[in-house]
Amino acid sequence: MNAPTPELKCSRAGCRAAATHRIVWRNPRIHGPEREKVWLACGEHLRFLYDYLRARDFPARIDAAVGEGELE
Repeated sequence: MNAPTPELKCSRAGCRAAATHRIVWRNPRIHGPEREKVWLACGEHLRFLYDYLRARDFPARIDAAVGEGELE
């Protein structure tokens, strides 16, 4: 019996939309280049989350879209 793959949700507080993109980032004051974190974003909140990180001078990049229920 296969368990259903959970739908990946946007990381924006209060958002329940399906994630369509990954934002890979790190806090350089705490972690070196080898340590990255990932936020998931829906289309509506992609720019908001990315701009939030960049405003704090955190290195961030938007990766390819999230594929049907899985991260690459």
